[in-house]
Amino acid sequence: MLLTLIRRELLDNLMTFRFVATVVIMLLLVVANIPVLINDYDQRLEGYNAAVNANHERMQERTTYSSVSISWDVVRPPNLLSIFNVGLDKRLSNEIFVFYGYVPTLWDGQVHGSTNPLLNLFSSIDIVFVFEVVLSLMALIFAYDALAGERERGTLRLVLTHPVSRAKILLAKYISAMMCLLVPLLMSFLLVVILLTTSPIVSLKVDDFLRIGGIVLSSIAYLSIFYLIGLLISVITRRTSTALMLAMFVWGFLVLVYPNVILVLITSAESSQERLVPAFNQIEQIWEEFDRERKDYLANDPIPGEDSHLGVAGGSGFDEIWHKAKSTLLYTYLAISYVNKLDDEFEPRVPHVQNYYRTIVPKTIDAAERAWLVRKQALESVFFRPAIVDRIFLRFSPVGMYDASTQAWAGTDLFGLRDFYEATRKYRRTLIDYLYDKNAFGDRKWFSSDKGAVDWDSSPQFSFQRSDVHVSAKRALPDLLLMLMMNLILFWGIFLVFQRSEV
Repeated sequence: MLLTLIRRELLDNLMTFRFVATVVIMLLLVVANIPVLINDYDQRLEGYNAAVNANHERMQERTTYSSVSISWDVVRPPNLLSIFNVGLDKRLSNEIFVFYGYVPTLWDGQVHGSTNPLLNLFSSIDIVFVFEVVLSLMALIFAYDALAGERERGTLRLVLTHPVSRAKILLAKYISAMMCLLVPLLMSFLLVVILLTTSPIVSLKVDDFLRIGGIVLSSIAYLSIFYLIGLLISVITRRTSTALMLAMFVWGFLVLVYPNVILVLITSAESSQERLVPAFNQIEQIWEEFDRERKDYLANDPIPGEDSHLGVAGGSGFDEIWHKAKSTLLYTYLAISYVNKLDDEFEPRVPHVQNYYRTIVPKTIDAAERAWLVRKQALESVFFRPAIVDRIFLRFSPVGMYDASTQAWAGTDLFGLRDFYEATRKYRRTLIDYLYDKNAFGDRKWFSSDKGAVDWDSSPQFSFQRSDVHVSAKRALPDLLLMLMMNLILFWGIFLVFQRSEV
């Protein structure tokens, strides 16, 4: 009997205009968007390659250790799966400098569109955005008259005169409608994969296909939620016109209104600046303590004066060890001048300069690490935790769950971006260890190339790989489970209401 009901409902849905319209609209949107998204990825990839080559050329032109260690730029490659859900992939700059006297964080990139880049999550039009808006609407259109329409026409009463349970009626309607909705969904994903695999600039790996499979699974769970919401509306209303109006209201609230209201209600970063003042003061004390140690060293050095280069080269050196932290979010760095050739009259001072850098640069590194611990705790309190709270509130809407899940699969979520900055910090540590191994801080080549330039071919190179697919799955699983749980709750609620309703 169940198969008969499914067959009947399936034929009814397939013969409707809404099914044809859903398929055509989805395919047209995919065909129109994918070339644009691929072209955008291509441009970002070209920009990435150009930046890497430019940084490599600049590094080869530098002849001393200090000239590169002042600012060693690293670049983040664009994420191919941002075509599905751009997430935070384009919210922050993709280039950051690495410096032994400064530890980079997620907030050091250029911010686009919002003071807190972690809260601006719904502004990009990508494949997932199309599914969020269009397919959720189509699911409600498929469901709003599933029961209310049959109740109006009297066919529901006729069906119940046969020996069939109400649970089987609900199950048949759900299975047949989902089969119809899966057609445009799976056809869209298949078309996307075909266009990606045939593009000369795209190379999909096995992990990418697994991630796409995860996005498909999340999309099915999301689509099912909206169909069940529509079915719940249909079972509690007795007129199709009322059901349609209520379905449109619910769709507009869940998809368009609620996510944006949550983003507006989150406290802006400007109002939280005062919470950073204690951290500013702590970091100021760290660098002042470092400056006292530096001045003590200079006071006990046989060469008089406070010149950081001890008379070998010009420049302010460490005279200004921090740049007005209270107005620049602790953007503190130490600048060292360098020269390419030393006059003979300065040669006797070279050992003193070498001892100076051999002593002071490690102290600089230590001060930077201590300042980083203070800065990390303060910035995460002001920016990261509100973003997590924002995500929790967004999860009260299926859109928030779906967006978070697909971002995790694609690797464009907050944790995916943090992976890059964690890799950058590890790379900074690798560079410091490399300079220690080369005894670079006490080497003449730290500040002068008169005895030969530095060979950078053996220096460590930065590379960034996204986290493994099982890590992405672990990050996506909570939101996916929430969507599955919401499906079960909705279906159970529909069944209870339908069991007690009069036909």
